[in-house]
Order: sequence, then structure tokens, then C-alpha cells
Amino acid sequence: MTMKRIALVFVLATVFAAAPLSSVPVAAAAETQVSAAAAGIFPDGATFGGIPLQGSTFGIGVIVYPDGTATGDFEIVLAGTSAVGQPQDITLVGKVTAGTANPDGSVSFSGTAALDMGDGSLPVSVPFAAVVTTGGLQLTIGTTVLPTQTLGAGDIFIG
Repeated sequence: MTMKRIALVFVLATVFAAAPLSSVPVAAAAETQVSAAAAGIFPDGATFGGIPLQGSTFGIGVIVYPDGTATGDFEIVLAGTSAVGQPQDITLVGKVTAGTANPDGSVSFSGTAALDMGDGSLPVSVPFAAVVTTGGLQLTIGTTVLPTQTLGAGDIFIG
């Protein structure tokens, strides 16, 4: 993954993190913020839609409220390899609508996203869910549960 791509994800995460703060009223109870500009590494054998995956770059700007609602943005580019051996980037751009701060310190959130398989087909709308820790993330796209990615570069903030 190029430094340019990682820099772009950092910029997007900053924008995503700031956008909800400007339009959301201050909650009386504690809220949990999640922000990230990072790269993840998949374990060997990870695939999505038949595409072998090596890693990802992602940006997160999410606020989770105690009542189970959430607001924010999530974007991830899955780095894969096509059937003919060429790089294939799969992009998921989502709006977060629900979430939970978990007792173990992780945060779960979900919403709806546009999925672009990077193969020339039109993007489709899909549900997604993520469980995020400061060390990585586990993503579900539609009904496909991807293996947990470990943090390879960048930072994930939960607080």
C-alpha cells in the first residue's frame, strides 16, 4: 500500500471524525468515539467474493451513544488480487447508524454502505458491521464475515 493512499485515509478519517461533531447535539450520557486512519493486514487465505485479500486501508469517524444509536462514516479499501493476477481494490463506503461500546473495550457498529468490487460493475448497497479494537478490526459485509485484520500501520482511537 502506498504512502499516498495511507495519507488519503488519514485525511478522510480526520474529516469523518470532525463532521459528526459539528452536527450532533451533546449527549448527557457518555458517548464513545472511534477514529482511525490505518492499514490492516489479513491472515493468509482471506477472500471476499472469490478475490484473495492481502490487506486494507481504512478511515473511521464514528460516535456511539449509550442508547445503541451511532453516527459517522466508515470507509475501507480491501487490497486484493484478481483472477488474472492484477491488483483489485474493493471499496466499501458506509454510513454508520447503530453501535455499542463493548465491555472488553472494543466498539461494534453497523450501517449501510456502497460496495464497489473494483471490477467495473456498478456499486451495490449492502449492510455492514464492524468490531473495532485498538489493534485491528473485524468486518462483515452483507452475510460474509471477514477474518480479523491486525493493525499494520496508522492508529485506531477508542475513547
